[in-house]
This record gives sequence, structure tokens and C-alpha cells, in this order.
Amino acid sequence: PRRDPVRLLAFEALRAVDERDAYANLVLPPLLARARRSEGLDDRDAALATELVYGTLRRQGTYDAVIGACADRPLREIDPPVLDVLSLGAHQLLGTRIPRHAAVSSAVELARVALGNGPAGFVNAVLRRISERDFEAWIDHLAPSGDRDAEEYLALRYAHPRWVVSALWDALEPGGDRTDREGIEKLLAADNQRPEVTLVARPGRAEPGELLVDGALPGHWSPHAVRLTEGGDPGALPAVREGRAGVQDEGSQLVAAALAATPLEGADARWLDGCAGPGGKAALLAAIAAGRGASLLAVERRPHRARLVAGALEGSPGDHLTVAADTTRPAWRPASFDRVLVDVPCTGLGALRRRPEARWRRRPEDLERFAPLQRALLREALRAARPGGVVAYATCSPHPAETRAVVEDVLAGAGTGPAGAPAAEWIDARPSMPGVPHLGDGPDVQLWPHLHGTDAMYLALLRRLP
Repeated sequence: PRRDPVRLLAFEALRAVDERDAYANLVLPPLLARARRSEGLDDRDAALATELVYGTLRRQGTYDAVIGACADRPLREIDPPVLDVLSLGAHQLLGTRIPRHAAVSSAVELARVALGNGPAGFVNAVLRRISERDFEAWIDHLAPSGDRDAEEYLALRYAHPRWVVSALWDALEPGGDRTDREGIEKLLAADNQRPEVTLVARPGRAEPGELLVDGALPGHWSPHAVRLTEGGDPGALPAVREGRAGVQDEGSQLVAAALAATPLEGADARWLDGCAGPGGKAALLAAIAAGRGASLLAVERRPHRARLVAGALEGSPGDHLTVAADTTRPAWRPASFDRVLVDVPCTGLGALRRRPEARWRRRPEDLERFAPLQRALLREALRAARPGGVVAYATCSPHPAETRAVVEDVLAGAGTGPAGAPAAEWIDARPSMPGVPHLGDGPDVQLWPHLHGTDAMYLALLRRLP
């Protein structure tokens, strides 16, 4: 059998994601680097391998449905490595422009090399059945009509679990009317697009202009952002290698910059990032704080992530400190900080473009698992802020249970004794994101991939009352 290094690499990445619960964005770069050295992969090969991995993972649920309709046994009885080869073949047939015969033959050859002749025959039979229809024909064949069951139709067409489709639709239309079918389809389609690599030029350390090379463009909204529209390796830029710039989604930049831009009366000398890992927002805040003569304390509970934060802050000017600690059990006195950010752990439904496998791993019960921690972090953030200080509650999820519901619950319980947070009031976050359109009615802000080209970051700004 012919050994195809591109498809073998893609298969190896899918096995790592399945067997080790790894993330493709962490697994793929070292595999590509190794293949460049050992197999002589060029940029075109690397781009194909990347598309095969990310595309297969994004549409895994849809491809499972198609494979299930073509196999002579239930999916649960197909060995996972065989299912990965079938999924790669299905993506080549239904999600790329690779000719049908080449898609089938390359998948069969991959099966022979990686799994043996027996599985190869099964792969050949299933993929030939899949090749009888194109993607649109399979959707017409398998999905209910959009009028009869809109959620199931959208789930299959755009490869999102049904509960995620429902949650995103609720977030887009909080009133529950669900009249904007075009909006939810654009959002789901945006989740299936690979995002541009966005850089941040950290103020006082780098200028966006020095990052504008090889077709790069300024960011859409953040004054610190540069988009690498032609791809390329960010690490090849001197400013990135030296830590003066970094890779950071524009939505994350906007959240950090909004906290720094919010008007504040009185002292503005001590800032806190209470959930700092892996360090992107902390590095931007530290740079802005240094320009104002303020200090930043960056806190991350997990030691290995705290080390990432320290690395991101290395070389930053001004007064900053990274500690491995738990913000829900603060080691500082109450009312110690003028500005506080908590970018809380969440389901990550706002970053499905970057972590395509996450949509299939998350479950509705994860919302209940994160809820107590999210509320505890916001309460402690309000306690950490001085009266008149500003608190930013952020999360990379648009799910209503992780966004406004958390803030409303904490504010409803404020001032109710030792367990409650200090009293606080909403601040309209929209003026702190000047020039950014489609920010809704406020006071909080939800960013969207299809409207802003960012991750679906949520931001609420609060001011602690005296």
C-alpha cells in the first residue's frame, strides 16, 4: 500500500484527540513540525493536513450520521480507529474539492497502512456508498425539514449538537421568539470557519505597524490588533518571539481594553486579573497598566497555567506579579483593587471555531458544574474591588446560563450578609468598546463570530457601591 504522510498525520492527530482527549490546536503543530523534518512536508501539505483534521472534527456529528446510514453495523460497533479513517474519507468526499475517486482510494490506502487489509475492505464499501450523494443530498436525505424541526435540521446541516443549537439561538434572541433564522444560520456557519490568526501589539512594547507584514491587516475593532490574513507563522515575527506581541483573539483584546477604558473616580493604582491563565489578557492589562503607573496582580489557580502567565508577562514593563492561588480563597484583603477582571472558566461555546472538538465533548450538565464557580469568582471579584472600583465579568460563552444569569444572581444576593457579594451596579459596557457595532441594548455586551469576527466573548462591567 502507498504511504501518504499527509493523511497519516491527519489520522494520528484524530487518534490523539479521541484517545487522550487532546485538543487539535495543541496536537497538530508538533506533528506538523515533525513531519516537515522527517517527511519533507511543504506548506501546501501542511495546509491540507490541517484542513483534514479541523474539517473532520468540526463536522464529526454530521459525518457520523452519514456513516451510520451507509455502514452495515451500528456506529458503536465500529472500532474507533476505523471510524476515524471513515470520517477522514467522508470529509474528503463531502467537505472538500478532492475528486471522489481520489478521496475513496486515499482513505482505503490509509486504512491498509494503518489498520490492515480487513478494515480497508470495510472502509472501501462504506465510502463508496457515501460517494453516491454530495453533502446537500445527504442533508436532504437525513435531516427533517427546517419547518418541521428547525433545531434538528440546523444541528445536522451545521454539525452542532442540538442542545448547543438551542442555547445559541436563545442567546441570539433572548426573548425566545426565534424569528431570526438567518442570524442563527450565519452564527453556526461562522463556527465552522477557521478563524484568522490575530496578533496583539502590547502597548509600550510594540506598535501594530511592525506586525503589518506579508498581507497582514489591522484588526477590525481593537487598536492593538493585527490580522494575519495570509496565514504564516506568528513566531517568525521578532515582536512575537520577544514577547512584545502575542497571538490573541480580538474579542479577548476588547474585553481587557474595555476594563482599562472604563471611567474610574479616585485611585487607579492596583489592578487584579483573578483568572489569568494562560496570560493573554494579563499581558495586555499589564502593558496598559504600566503606561498609567499602575500595578497588576495576575492570579491563576493551576500551577502549570500560572507558569504560562508568568511567561506571557516576562519582560513587561512596570510593576506586576504572577501567583498560583485560588481567587475564591483570596490571599489579599477585601477592597484592595481599583480594577478587577475575572474571565471565568466556562463551557467554551464561544470558541468553537478554534476548538472544533469541544462541541462534541460538552454536555448540558457542564453548565451546572461551572455555575457555582462562576458565581463564587464574581462575588470574590466584587469583594476585591474597592468601593467605586470596577469589576469585569467575562466568559468565552454566549450561553445565557453562563452570562447574564450569573451576574443577575450575584447582584440579587448582594448585601445579604457574609455569603453575599458587596452591593454593585451595572455599568454600560458599550461605551468602553468604541466603534464596535451590534452590541445590543446593554448594559452588558455579547460579541459574535458572525457579526464581529471574534470569539463569542461576553462582558459585564460592574461598579462596587460604597
